[in-house]
Amino acid sequence: MRLSWNEIRARAARFADEWASATYEKGEAQSFYNDFFDVFGVQRRKVASFEEPVKKLGGKHGFIDLFWKGVLLVEHKSAGRNLVRAKEQAFDYFPGVKDAELPRYILVSDFQTFELHDLDEGAAEPERFKLAELPTKVEHFGFIVGVQKRTFRDQDPVNIEASELMGRLHDALKDSGYDGHDLERLLVRLVFCLFADDTGIFEREIFLDLISQRSQEDGSDVGRLLNELFDVLNTPKERRQKKLDEDLSRFDYINGDLFAERLPVAAFDAPMRALLIEACQFNWDAVSPAIFGSLFQSVMNAKERRASGAHYTTEKNIMKVIQPLFLDDLRAEFEKLAARRDTGRLNAIRTFHDKLAGLTFFDPACGCGNFLIIAYRELRTLEIELLRVLHPKGQRVLDVAALSKIDVNQFYGLEIGEFPARIAEVALWMMDHIMNNRLSLEFGEVYARIPLKASPHIHHADALKTEWCDVLRSHDCSFVLGNPPFVGAKYQSDKQREQVRQIARLGGSGGTLDYVCAWFLKAGEYLRRSKARIGFVATNSVTQGEQVAQLWPLLFDRFGLEIAFAHRTFAWGSDARGVAHVHVVIIGLTKRENEPKEKRLFSYDDIKGDPVESRHSALSPYLFDASALNNKHLLVEEISKSLSGAPRLISGSQPIDGGNYIFDARGRKAFLDIEPGAKKFLRPYVGSVEYINGGERWILCLKGASPAELRALPHVRERMRAVKAFRLKSKRKSTLAIANYPERYNVETIPTKPFLCIPEVSSERREYVPIGWLKPPVIPSNLVRVIESADPYDFAILTSRMHMAWMRNIGGRLKSDYRYSIGLVYNPFPLPDADEKIRARIGALAQAVLDARAAHPDATLADLYDPDVMPVALRKAHHAVDAAVDKLYKATPFSSDRERVEHLFGLYERMVAPLSASASKRASRGRKPA
Repeated sequence: MRLSWNEIRARAARFADEWASATYEKGEAQSFYNDFFDVFGVQRRKVASFEEPVKKLGGKHGFIDLFWKGVLLVEHKSAGRNLVRAKEQAFDYFPGVKDAELPRYILVSDFQTFELHDLDEGAAEPERFKLAELPTKVEHFGFIVGVQKRTFRDQDPVNIEASELMGRLHDALKDSGYDGHDLERLLVRLVFCLFADDTGIFEREIFLDLISQRSQEDGSDVGRLLNELFDVLNTPKERRQKKLDEDLSRFDYINGDLFAERLPVAAFDAPMRALLIEACQFNWDAVSPAIFGSLFQSVMNAKERRASGAHYTTEKNIMKVIQPLFLDDLRAEFEKLAARRDTGRLNAIRTFHDKLAGLTFFDPACGCGNFLIIAYRELRTLEIELLRVLHPKGQRVLDVAALSKIDVNQFYGLEIGEFPARIAEVALWMMDHIMNNRLSLEFGEVYARIPLKASPHIHHADALKTEWCDVLRSHDCSFVLGNPPFVGAKYQSDKQREQVRQIARLGGSGGTLDYVCAWFLKAGEYLRRSKARIGFVATNSVTQGEQVAQLWPLLFDRFGLEIAFAHRTFAWGSDARGVAHVHVVIIGLTKRENEPKEKRLFSYDDIKGDPVESRHSALSPYLFDASALNNKHLLVEEISKSLSGAPRLISGSQPIDGGNYIFDARGRKAFLDIEPGAKKFLRPYVGSVEYINGGERWILCLKGASPAELRALPHVRERMRAVKAFRLKSKRKSTLAIANYPERYNVETIPTKPFLCIPEVSSERREYVPIGWLKPPVIPSNLVRVIESADPYDFAILTSRMHMAWMRNIGGRLKSDYRYSIGLVYNPFPLPDADEKIRARIGALAQAVLDARAAHPDATLADLYDPDVMPVALRKAHHAVDAAVDKLYKATPFSSDRERVEHLFGLYERMVAPLSASASKRASRGRKPA
């Protein structure tokens, strides 16, 4: 049975008396620690070993006096010996210990003195006390019974090793034919039991004892034994059979529906039993429920498991959502109440406590529950701080369970996958127990909320088909939060695209919204009858490119929402092995009538670094300061010609030829071998890839070819017939219209003089999109943009940091790369005023950029604009252009790209104001009198 702290203190007092005269290390140390563990009701041999061999610092072999893998390392000395040296010896063992087995605690002792170091909490000083003081210090050893204050780390290898352990067990069960829902349920139950065995929910190690001591070595009865245990865990003690096996009767009633469903008996063998015992021996109290859930889900897919660690959201990133959404405000409110010195202070804090207990949290794409788990942990942490004020240190509380008012039933989730939904439930219970342990340590009494009386409300359902009010009534909801799925418009399934179309109700084609937008729109609809706030992670595409004009008018006008806080673009994910970063934003929304006066904006100089916060009266949907704008909802509209009178920018040639006219170098040679007369009609064909990275492509250009010339080229005519047939199969009217003209391209851009070339797509790593001149006979493809009448001044403006900042913030993305749009980036861009003298001076600076490139004739543009190896002269030339162009817009220097965009947006607003006024007048003239 679990011991209460009072029982442990009584045992500690007897232990201190019995060992009061011990002084010699070798003869008595092992007996000392056997008795020491018995103080806590734990058999030492179950958890820790003596004289563990290990390779020490410097390569020598040594023996750890006592080692509990992942938890405790003890270095013991005879009475009066130097404990500083003992600590140094303890650390000398660390190089020979596996990462996942490194201990959190180091204990050095000489029988009469204890010195306990907690390596996780980073305390400057260890806990030092005499043997006689042990009865009053036993809480410091709460980890022995699974009660400890735990600081979880995102990159802790313990989490990955735990998930890989379960992965091996999962594979073995699946290979045996135990699969699907039954396997998922079994694994979730096993995780709960493994965690309970190490953290004080069960008596320490009784699950390990049951499997290792009561099952056959061949594993034949393990499945039956597990099912018997599950029945016991689902049955209150008063309803259990009187003749129930004693080992099973020691387990508490759990409830919570976790063990309610009867599962088929899993057939284990000896290796599978060994895997389960290995999992039992693992130290589960070091595992983070928030991180482990997502890692555990990844074990269900062998391909995903190859990149273990890539499938969870770091706690640091989750905090970026929940802090500005609710935690910062709640903490500030509590600190203000705690600082009061009037007689109403305590009652005000109690009222605030009731407020915390009344809050509800809803994640409509909860996955394994990461956001809900961390939100719950932080809310309980705040509650413990509050309880410290209500019950000052030294006031023992007899009924610790009555102190906490916050429980898991305040948390709601929707998840389309059944397995992650069940993981989320269990992980919330795991975090609940961890927080109960922290509360126990604060107030000196062990308790566990067993049987489970409250359950989180995690629903297995499609969030986009479910009425959210059926999960949690909107007027009862406090906060909607989470990380909805990222699926770009082009990559959505037909079902997903139809879901977005129905929710957005944009008409026509339904727009090009990413999948995540559906959650924003559902949340907006949900908040019509609520004062709740929203905090979602989204791909940065919702704040850039063509989606802005589709999504944000709905949020602003249809649902009356405003931006309360936001994180500008940063890298989301984990730094663990195999992960590819996704560029995201975080957006906090609130109803207009509840919006805060100050909006919080978090900006990043480095997308992987830490943000800098600023506060503003208004935020634009592009996530910059809109305080100076007359219309804070102003959007950049896609337009057909330049607002500033810039030279016309067009797309390159798009043949729509089914690949019949386009050749690589080898294909060109092979074609000319059979059709040498076609040489004059084959011209270099350059798109973004060829322009930036080099390489050859060629295209047949038959414009202007005479009938006689074509009759002499039978293989060319064969390709023309293939092009015609290809076009006739199209459903597009424009393609069908040119089917009878196979010598023409669908879009035909065939320059006759040097032309400026802008690649449509360029790496987000580059400081500048590589822009430059090409000349005939090159034909640009539709993957580059072309200005046929550009001069060096135009080049300078377009390659300047001013224009790059506009492009990065207004233009869209292809994956994470920049996508240059004619209608959205180039045409709306506000050009500065410049006379001929200024144009000539800046044109000369632009020529210096071209000269710096020419100094490296063997380098591609990809080489020249790689930020790691960009030539110094080229970088300096660009900076000179940047400074000169900046001065055309503002006399004083800009402090950041964000400031550049904010300035440009002010100019854009003034440019489009007359157009908006004209449109309003036209609309007004068209209205009939009421």
